[in-house]
Amino acid sequence: MITIIDYGIGNVGSIKNMLKKVGSKSQITSDLNEIKKADKLILPGVGSFDFGMTQLKNSNLISILNQKVLVEKKPILGICLGMQLLTKSSEEGKEAGLGWVDARTLKFKFEDDINLKVPHMGWNDIQIKKDSKLLRDLPIPSKFYFVHSYYVKCEDVSNTILSSTYGHEFTCGIEKENILGVQFHPEKSHKFGMKILKNFSELY
Repeated sequence: MITIIDYGIGNVGSIKNMLKKVGSKSQITSDLNEIKKADKLILPGVGSFDFGMTQLKNSNLISILNQKVLVEKKPILGICLGMQLLTKSSEEGKEAGLGWVDARTLKFKFEDDINLKVPHMGWNDIQIKKDSKLLRDLPIPSKFYFVHSYYVKCEDVSNTILSSTYGHEFTCGIEKENILGVQFHPEKSHKFGMKILKNFSELY
């Protein structure tokens, strides 16, 4: 059973529907007792970094998430803002992140002569930087759907498993032991996203 964390932001219904399509059972919950029983976790998210962290705090979720992820070593997948919240901090706000990955979240900034809009929105190619069970049998080339103004920069490059390019190359997939994240929306990325979620459901 995959537990999708409901803390008031994120496409939780779309993620659950996509997991159902790949044959994986899941539940959407903010109930601490249900989260305690989770085998795998998904942390979705859309919106601002500070709002996301505040929602986690106000929902009393940080302690149980630390227990599940850092102590019990249960697999977790952060999606979009959910991936950014795994980092130490963000240029978007003042709140500290979960800090599970040695990384920071930075804003896309381009010179005036680079005609690129922020947010980065739409389909984009990815590059595999490192082998990962999350990427097993992923079709090459693969495209994923992005909507974001900020990106993750890993201090330890070995934590980067996927990258994409928008003005410059940036990390769009991370893995540190049982902690995984993707910047794109697998629930909006058709067969490519289905493969990512299927692989996550089959971890361990």
